Amino acid sequence: MDTSKKEQEIPIFIEDEIKSSYLDYSMSVIVSRALPDVRDGLKPVHRRVLFAMNDMGMTYNSPYKKSARIVGEVLGKYHPHGDTAVYNTMVRMAQDFNSRYMLVDGHGNFGSVDGDSAAAMRYTEARMAKIANEMLLDINKNTIDFRKNFDETLDEPVVLPAKLPNLLVNGTTGIAVGMATNIPPHNLAEVCDGIVSLIDNRDITIDELIEHIKGPDFPTGGIINGKQGIYDAYRTGRGKVQVAGKVDIQTNAHGKSSIIITEIPYQVNKAKLVEKIAELYRQKKITGITDIRDESNKHGIRIVIDVKKNEEPELILNMLYKYTDLQTTFGVIMLALVNNVPKVLNLKQILSKYLEHRYEVVERRTKFDLDKAKRRAHILEGFRIALDNIDEIIKLIKSSKDANIAKDRLMSEFMFSEIQAKSILDMRLQRLTGLERDKIEQEYSELLALIEELEEILQSSDKKYEIIKQEVLELKTNYGDKRRTEIQNKRNEIDAEDLIKEEDVVVTITNKGYVKRITTASYKSQRRGGVGVNSINTVEDDEVSDIYTVKTLDRLLVFTDKGKAYSIKVYEIPEASKQARGRLISNIINLGENENVSAILNTSGSNENSQILIVTRKGIAKKMDIKLFMNINKSGIRAITLKEDDELVFTDICSEENEVFVATKKGLAIRFESKDIRAMGRSASGVRAIKLNKDDIVASACIVDKNKKNEVLTVTSEGYGKRTDIEEYKVQNRGGKGLKNFKITPKTGDIVSSILVDDSVKEIMLITKEGTLIRTKINEISKISRSTSGVRIMKPKNDDVVTSVALAPEGEEEND
Repeated sequence: MDTSKKEQEIPIFIEDEIKSSYLDYSMSVIVSRALPDVRDGLKPVHRRVLFAMNDMGMTYNSPYKKSARIVGEVLGKYHPHGDTAVYNTMVRMAQDFNSRYMLVDGHGNFGSVDGDSAAAMRYTEARMAKIANEMLLDINKNTIDFRKNFDETLDEPVVLPAKLPNLLVNGTTGIAVGMATNIPPHNLAEVCDGIVSLIDNRDITIDELIEHIKGPDFPTGGIINGKQGIYDAYRTGRGKVQVAGKVDIQTNAHGKSSIIITEIPYQVNKAKLVEKIAELYRQKKITGITDIRDESNKHGIRIVIDVKKNEEPELILNMLYKYTDLQTTFGVIMLALVNNVPKVLNLKQILSKYLEHRYEVVERRTKFDLDKAKRRAHILEGFRIALDNIDEIIKLIKSSKDANIAKDRLMSEFMFSEIQAKSILDMRLQRLTGLERDKIEQEYSELLALIEELEEILQSSDKKYEIIKQEVLELKTNYGDKRRTEIQNKRNEIDAEDLIKEEDVVVTITNKGYVKRITTASYKSQRRGGVGVNSINTVEDDEVSDIYTVKTLDRLLVFTDKGKAYSIKVYEIPEASKQARGRLISNIINLGENENVSAILNTSGSNENSQILIVTRKGIAKKMDIKLFMNINKSGIRAITLKEDDELVFTDICSEENEVFVATKKGLAIRFESKDIRAMGRSASGVRAIKLNKDDIVASACIVDKNKKNEVLTVTSEGYGKRTDIEEYKVQNRGGKGLKNFKITPKTGDIVSSILVDDSVKEIMLITKEGTLIRTKINEISKISRSTSGVRIMKPKNDDVVTSVALAPEGEEEND
């Protein structure tokens, strides 16, 4: 056994090792990669790119150089990571749609707002932008600290002098370990005004700063809707800013409108935005559009969306804001490194840290300039003494054996310092002319004045801040521009319902799920016994299952054979012609696989205390509070747990004072108190409403209002029907077999529906499985006892049968 190896092993728990290693990794990511320094607003890779370009002499007035050469310089000297990361960093700093003030001047293909990537680094060229010089100004004047690079062969800056308040001006994004930063770009002129106001009043409040710095200013423009998110971000360091594209609605002389998008939100891919709008149109989620074109060019963005005639462009615009990135939320997190510690900062703290950094830069620069001026003045003092004693000094130099001896004799005989002695020995003979002597005197006097000024600056904080103020105002003069992003009060969305005319409509649905709406005025009244008019062209093996009369602004609850409930507004159902079969309801609500509509409930007459009654084919009833259905998501909610081979047949609003009337297919009916059914939760199965015979099922059900004089209108599949006083059906206990409701014969067919009518109802509508519809007056239908057959209301053609009945508003009379 190798004992020496065993002695080198250090036991440690794996938990401790993982914790220590992960902390080291996370701190490395936080400090060395992902988060910006509050002082210059740069991450290490951005700082290294700019420093390398400056070191290569690639200023704004120098020729462009290959991007690959710059990347190689950064990789080889300062940034020990991938070339792609370095190049992408440089590209981003050169993109006018990503950087509010570009720090890199790119030449070639540097990508586009459509998401096109930049050309390979071997094809593009770059140099520093003019404003980038302000980031590196005075870097050689000992204004900042340096550290060793990754292989300790070169020095790199810890931070740049950053005369430009880059953290706010260009913003930044970054995801570290357990934290992230997302600082939006701002307008330079506004930030400069904010800094000046802070210098003038150190006790200024954030609200007062907001008067100068209005809010983010994105390079792509757009509109900020609402100021609360800005205030939150500036006061706390966190906030949500809603950004929308800039849109113009134009209407021509023919009444046709176009929505023209001229600016898009920050960091939104234009091509994907156009693609998304087209996809929503194909999916019918956005209707009323005839064409969409991207007419953008080098002069700016222009996306044109043509709107159908008589459509409301504001309503379509609302949908674009809702379903696409034409409106986005920018989550502001003003997180930055302060002394290598990540902190969330408010607006005043960021400006204060910038001021502290600039104060230190100005102080260190002044000391550097002062030391340099003093060294030069010291040399000039030697020159002045030497010129006053020039003959003796020339004689001394001529008589000396070598330069070292001459230097020592000058230092000993004339009391020169070593540096003065060396400078005198290096002095050219032309300096002995009268003009040169005057120049030395002038330079010396100027240096004395400069030294005095620099010493005053060092001794006075006010003078330092005044210098910072003047430099900031210079920045504003040289680089300030107009705000691009407009800030508006929070946009009040135009409610779709405000633009929709409320009117009576007929909603039909087929067994295969095709649904449509059409105004009731389209169906004129006919006399009893007619054949009706064609209402819908069904596809093969499909038939109309239900008909409902509602208003366009009503809210419907859609119940399915899986026992789920969905919510939909009537106006969301597409309007169609009489013959059109409509649209699949699964394209309007998110029905599950093999899920079909069983019943639809109109909730318009309900209140928060209302209850929903459900009755199934197998005679099960269930009652629930409507509050359980107030908030329904797109995927629906559970309404009832159905037993095998059962499905919903009826649903309506009821209360404890109502009664329930249930009719079966084979001509029986039961009437019982609503309070016999207790309110249940959504997952419950329900209780028995009627005891069915073996070959029978529930055909329909209805709610009885005791305060009204009701009649039961019963209709059969062959178009026969009758009216019967509700009083002929005595109230029984829930769960019984019921009473005779209709005399069923082969001629009449089975019961399709029993509904309640009163004096307020003038007309009804019957529809067949093939889509033929008749609208006829109630008073033409005979009123007879419950145990008899009825009279002919509609005469279905050939093998067609009646499938559904609904009440209808009164209309015009028309003989068939």
